[in-house]
Amino acid sequence: MKFQQGYSQAQQQTQKLAMTQKLQQAIQMLQFNTEELRDYVETVSLENPLIEVVAPKIRSDLTMMGNRSEKTDFIGQIPDQHESLFEYLINQIHLNYRDTFLRKLMLVLVEYVDVNGYLKVDEEEIKQEMGATDIQLLDALTLLQQLDPPGVGARNLQECLMLQTERDNHAPDLAYLLLEEAFDQIANHRFEQIGKEYKLTMVQVQEIIDYIRSLNPFPGAGFGESVPDFIIPDLTLIRKEEQLSVLSNKRGQLKLNFNESYFTRLEQQADAETKEYLKEKLQQYEWLKRTIGQRKDTILEVGKLIVKYQEPFFLEKKGALKPLMLKDIAKELEVHESTISRSVNGKYIETDFGVFELRSFFVNKISDEDTSADEVKQLIQGFIDDENKNKPLSDQKIADMLKTNGQKVSRRTVAKYREALGIASSSKRKRFD
Repeated sequence: MKFQQGYSQAQQQTQKLAMTQKLQQAIQMLQFNTEELRDYVETVSLENPLIEVVAPKIRSDLTMMGNRSEKTDFIGQIPDQHESLFEYLINQIHLNYRDTFLRKLMLVLVEYVDVNGYLKVDEEEIKQEMGATDIQLLDALTLLQQLDPPGVGARNLQECLMLQTERDNHAPDLAYLLLEEAFDQIANHRFEQIGKEYKLTMVQVQEIIDYIRSLNPFPGAGFGESVPDFIIPDLTLIRKEEQLSVLSNKRGQLKLNFNESYFTRLEQQADAETKEYLKEKLQQYEWLKRTIGQRKDTILEVGKLIVKYQEPFFLEKKGALKPLMLKDIAKELEVHESTISRSVNGKYIETDFGVFELRSFFVNKISDEDTSADEVKQLIQGFIDDENKNKPLSDQKIADMLKTNGQKVSRRTVAKYREALGIASSSKRKRFD
């Protein structure tokens, strides 16, 4: 048997998408949010004298998803320069205490207060480092715990809540005592046991528990927080009665102007090399303007389809979202899913009840049911809002109610969604008033 190997030539015609530099830039521009797009175009304009950039107008009444749409003055939108908790405590110490050994101890202790306001330190090390006695360290700690905010300098949650209660003249009677003596029972919801031991009615116990729940477990968490930048919506939803329409937000759009006088002046006097330079810059301007327009049109078309699919949400103002996948929009627009992903990430739509990221309208359906997790969560929230607080609904009972309503959801899934909503279990929701 002979083995033969031969070679031949043949032509084959195929279509392949070439990722040119301009195509890569166009894809990148679609992915940019409004601020990133502005930065990119302004960078290009620095190298192209034919491009004049007109920055978008920024409204001062924009709100994030879930917030109310409240109009405020522009000055109120300027971020505050928040001082840190450390700076706030240091300033209080310098203002209120003279330069003594106790103040030095307080200044050392402040360095060990974490961002939540808790003191995380080995007291023995501090005593050895500073040459302090037990009494001196205790005095410095006591003075530190008298600073604002109430609860700062606590070494654990129990002490934090006790410090706040101690300084509150309106705290219920026995609230401090229960925190001191029955903290574990409170944490484990053994309220009936507390009532028997301290000879309180369940209504009195409930009043004290409600007060304790109103205290701040993280007294330092509000300091030095970052303030979010402006969000410039790409789209605006107009609602007239039951009719919805989506428009590009003109106030947020980047505008390019062509420097006609500069181009004409140089073109009349230019040599061949300068004319070639002008031709290149003109093509760049035309490409950039066309690409920005295509980006705007793509986002608008995606936004229109999202509103079409999620119409009940916009008509009912935060109604339940329907199951929606990126591939559903991609199929209708006959584009790749990645294009839809780039079109919704960091892009926002402005409504009369808040500003929402387009990405947030894509939710998975539950198993084979035409039901979204958002719908189920809203139903669970509604059931719990309406429940008898003296006999809260168990997860199994909620699952049975959902089944009656047409949603087949297991008890474990109900528990998972309830926890995601920040709702405690039925035993912890029980009230006695």
